[in-house]
This record gives sequence, C-alpha cells and structure tokens, in this order.
Amino acid sequence: MKLWDPRVLPYKKVTTQKTTTLNINPPTVLFLGFILLITLGSLLLKLPIATHSEISWLQSIFTATSAVTVTGLAVVDTGTHFTLFGQMIIALLIQTGGLSFMTFAIVAALSLGARLGIGQQIIAQEAFNQTSLEKVAYTAKYVLIYSLFIELTGFLLLAAIWLNDLDFSKAVYHAFFYTISAFNNAGFALHSNSLMSFAGNLPINIVITTLFIIGGIGFLVLIDLKTQKSWHKLSVNTKIVLISTLIINFCAFVLIWILEIHNPATLGPLSPGDQASAAWFQAVTPRTAGFNTLAIEELTNATTTLIILLMFIGGGSLSTASGLKLGTFVVLIMATYTFLRRRDEVVILQRTIPQSQVMKALALTTVSIIMIFIGIFFLTVLEKAPFIDIVFEVVSALSTVGLSRGLTTQLSTGGEIIIIFLMIVGRVGPLTFAYFLATPKKKHIKYAHADIQVG
Repeated sequence: MKLWDPRVLPYKKVTTQKTTTLNINPPTVLFLGFILLITLGSLLLKLPIATHSEISWLQSIFTATSAVTVTGLAVVDTGTHFTLFGQMIIALLIQTGGLSFMTFAIVAALSLGARLGIGQQIIAQEAFNQTSLEKVAYTAKYVLIYSLFIELTGFLLLAAIWLNDLDFSKAVYHAFFYTISAFNNAGFALHSNSLMSFAGNLPINIVITTLFIIGGIGFLVLIDLKTQKSWHKLSVNTKIVLISTLIINFCAFVLIWILEIHNPATLGPLSPGDQASAAWFQAVTPRTAGFNTLAIEELTNATTTLIILLMFIGGGSLSTASGLKLGTFVVLIMATYTFLRRRDEVVILQRTIPQSQVMKALALTTVSIIMIFIGIFFLTVLEKAPFIDIVFEVVSALSTVGLSRGLTTQLSTGGEIIIIFLMIVGRVGPLTFAYFLATPKKKHIKYAHADIQVG
C-alpha cells in the first residue's frame, strides 16, 4: 500500500533542516571579544617589522594585553623597542580597547542600516554598563563622536606645544600617540621615564591631565552635560561622579604635596610652582591614567598607600578608566553610613538607591578584593620583591592603571601570566568575569530567615 498517491493530493517536497543556535551569554561575548583583540594584537606585535629586536611570544601577549586593557604596564620599553609600525599597532589597540570593540561594532552596524536585536542590545548593555536598553545605540554613537572630538582637540593642543621643542613630524606623532594614550587612560609613553621629563612643563601637564580626567569620568556624564546644560537637571549619577571626582582629586593633591614636599627624590628639589604641578599630576593619574611625572619607586610609603587606594577606586562607569568605579565607591560609603545611622534606605542627593544596586556594589567590591588577594598570594609565591611593590603591582594591574614601582620588568614568566590575567579581568570587569564563569540564574524558591552573627 502506498502512503502517498499523486492523483489524490498534490505533492510538495518538504525538507527539514536542523538549526542550531549558539547560545552565548553577554559576558562571554565581551570576554571572548577582548581575547580576540589581544590575540590579533599579539600576532601583529610579533611581526619582525614591529620591533627593532625580537621579542618573545609572552612579551608580545603582555604588551597587547596591556594595550587592549588600556593598562600601560610594559615589560619592554615602548619608545625604543618598538618600531613606528609597532607603536601604531599599540595605539590602535589602545583606541579599540579604550572605547570598547562593542562601540565600534554597534556604530558600524548602524551605519550600514542594521537594527540591533534584543540579544545584541543585551550584550551592548553589558558593555556600556547601562540599566536600560533604550539608549544603547544612542550612547554608542555619541561615545565615538565625543571621543574623536576630544582627541582631536587634545591632539591639536599637544602638537602646538611640542612644536616649540620638536620638529614638525615628531611633534605631530608625539601629539597623536600621547592623545590616544591619555584620553583612553592607557599610560603608554614614548619616553622611557614616562612624563618625568615634563614635570615642570605646565601646558603639557594641563592638557594630559584634562584628557585622562575627561576620559575617566564616563561618557554618560559627558552626554548628560551636553544635553541638560543645567546643574539641577543633571542625573544623580552625573552629580555623584562630578562631586566625588572633585573631592577625591583635591584631597589627593593636598595630601601628596604635604607627604612629598620634603622628599629629596620627588618634590623636594622642585620650585613651589613645579611642586604644585607634579603633585596635581600624581594625584589624578592613579584613576587610572598610568602616567607619572615623579619616580613612583621613590615615593614615601604613605603616598604609595594613598595611590593604591586611588587606583582601587578608579574612574566613572562607561569610561576609559577601570577600577572599582566612583559610583560603586560612593554607594558603598553611603550604605555604610545608612547602616550606622540605623536607617532603612540608602539615600544619595535626595534619591533612594535600590537595594539591587547596593547588592551589586557590594558584590563587585567583594569580587575585586578576592581577585586582589589571589594576585598578591601568587605573586608573593613567584616573585622575590618587597610586599608593598607586589600589592602595588596587583592593584595597578586589576585597576588597569599601569603605574609600577619597577616590578613589571623584573617579573618571572609566571608573574607575567598572573598580571596578564589580572589586566583582562580588570578591563572586562570583575563581575562580568564572574558571570563568564557562572551564568547567573534566579531562584524562585524562598527560604525561612536565619539570624547569623555579623560583626
């Protein structure tokens, strides 16, 4: 018996094709995206035309990681070891890593007329640390526009300043490289001593610090300032970032000047004007620019401890800076204050902070501290160096700052791998990395309360 008779029903061939969907969560996409950039950068930096003398694969990977994560730690000198081609590759990696590859991908897709699906929006939301999906495309475009405008302004100013001392081509190239490095809070320098040669050069100090402060306060703040143009209309997030940046920078400036004014290896020999300039630069660079105009290894232990705290705090969310982030730090402080005053809600600038945001800030801080402890533990096992140098190196790597007390160039193979790992985690974000290892799942079961003694 035939199962089908062509005289009874028209035949229509039906083909079934099994389709498989690659289900990857947003943190995984972000993490793998940075790994891909680092891999590509490592291959390019390993090319013979990228260096004056051959470097190892690990040195190539370390440099590419430091550039993509906009850290600035270097195992080989950028200005003397890499050719013009190699330095341009580093600058490109800094720009891509600083503005995030997601920004470029979204802007490129939109320019071709594509619309973001919900999956892409969620990934972008994770990259931009947004609480809403509505303004992802808008934010991505303005991140790129603002960045190019600010960098162009910084480039023209630095080129004009350096034309007084350098020939045209060298002045233009220095302005190009330092603008990208400064705005993206990378800390890569063409000079072996970073910017110590310009400690007394006020115009360079002003332009460089302005670039990395603007890059570090966050693009949401810049967009808010552009659209609102009035203090009372600004969002609470913008006000928090601006106020805390002003307070932290001023306090750090005063403290470093006081702590180093009699140090013969740092501020001591300088004139009062140069002391102020150098103290200001060293106060704002730890969050998280990575340049230095003073010898970091010569700073007093008190100043070093202060800088470790500044590196840990970091800059604003959705910025070229990393670290714990200003918003997180402020929420933690206010949550502690709220508990001590026996209040029920965390209030900042007459606005209540949701419990979920407080829990996120606590989780981020806890994961960051755990990562720091792990890094310190393994480096103390692998390296023979003063403990304060190890702590400084670990916090600098995780916060993608790039400052070092001289340990970076002395790291063993294992030590370099640990720092590479910390730089990647610091750039994608400790929480994002935690999500990458374990995709969060909500539980719908509620349990009875338990009283646990805390404190």
